[in-house]
Formats: sequence, structure tokens, C-alpha cells
Amino acid sequence: MPRIEIDIARCKGCELCTTICPQKIIVMSDQINAIGYHTALAPDQTKCTGCAFCAQVCPDVAIIVFK
Repeated sequence: MPRIEIDIARCKGCELCTTICPQKIIVMSDQINAIGYHTALAPDQTKCTGCAFCAQVCPDVAIIVFK
């Protein structure tokens, strides 16, 4: 089953991954990371197809895709 992992320590909350995900599984969190940004998270990954668009668009290389 495809899935993603988001490194919240690296995420700067740019929201690019939330806009490019075709399945709309990535959302912004209410939590703030150590550097002061709201981070992305993917709470329900059952619809993840492993397309890796999110990882490709992430400027901080904070997303890893497992296929």
C-alpha cells in the first residue's frame, strides 16, 4: 500500500503539497513545529496512489513516498 511520510521538522508550511495532491489527502496541521510553521500532514492515506507529486513539489524535501 503506497504511503507518504512528512518530516515535520523540515516542513515550512508552504502548502504546495496540499494543492498538487490529486487525492487531496494532505492537509495543514494546527500544530506548529520547532521552527514556528504549521506543517502538512496526511491523516488518512488509504487513497494515496504513490504518485509522488507531493515529494517532487516540496522545496524542503520533507516528504518521502513509499510505493
